[in-house]
Amino acid sequence: MDFALFVQYALSGITVGSVYAIVAIGFNIIYCTTGIINFAQGEFLIVGAMTAISLAEVAPLPVAILGAVLITTALGAVVELVFIRQVRNASVLRLIIITIGLSIVMREVMLHIWDEQVRSLPYFTGTEISTVTILGAHISPQVLWVLGVSAVIVAALTLFFRYTTTGRAMRACADDRMAARLCGVNDRWMVTLSFMLSAGMGALAGCVVSPITQTQYDMGAPLAIKGFTVAILGGMGNSMAAVAAGLFLGLLEAFVVSVLPSSYKEVAAIVVLLLILVFRPSGLFARRDMSALRTA
Repeated sequence: MDFALFVQYALSGITVGSVYAIVAIGFNIIYCTTGIINFAQGEFLIVGAMTAISLAEVAPLPVAILGAVLITTALGAVVELVFIRQVRNASVLRLIIITIGLSIVMREVMLHIWDEQVRSLPYFTGTEISTVTILGAHISPQVLWVLGVSAVIVAALTLFFRYTTTGRAMRACADDRMAARLCGVNDRWMVTLSFMLSAGMGALAGCVVSPITQTQYDMGAPLAIKGFTVAILGGMGNSMAAVAAGLFLGLLEAFVVSVLPSSYKEVAAIVVLLLILVFRPSGLFARRDMSALRTA
């Protein structure tokens, strides 16, 4: 393999890994504040992308993306208020099953709204055949958008959780919800906000990656599996580790494809997940406390 081809595969892996990391961070935000794993996280990406595609037919692309993010963020709030909050004193297992059911319902609703047709947003800059040369590798300008937006999302979350009052309140709930409540923090609102953040963040990621991967109603479940694998690999609740784990999984898949048929790419993620669950179930970067929002 020559150097240019190596860079090509590496950039492809980093791009895909960035999306996996964002999905995993969505898992972690909700996990830290509720203790549950939201398996509808992948659907938020697809809802955001599909909504933006529909809005782009009647509005400029930036307005369509903004509208899709806001709509999906509101959907995240509805999911928490209607389906999660109303099931009081439910076990974590029951709540997880509810999120699995929600993912199925959301997928079926998307099928009826957008049918089985594959759609995509237009490229943000350039065209499908436009390329940028980096170290001899030719990539689409949209790849740079994916990497840039992913970096902005991670940086914005870091600043939000460290330097804003609301972010610190969410961190307090992640540490000890009862203690936070006694200090005057509205823990219920923090849970709702965690769903809103995860949904909006996922929608933005779905919009950015749509021109490259294209979008179909049933793509959410595979993304959720990859995001869950990355979250487990990094250690549930450790959002910064999810970034490293996402890049690792993306690079692994990219180089597996370089030597094996593309169908083995999916096998790689499952094998990694099984190995981690068997030999290191707490994750490679696990912490004793699960309040890794402080490093989000």
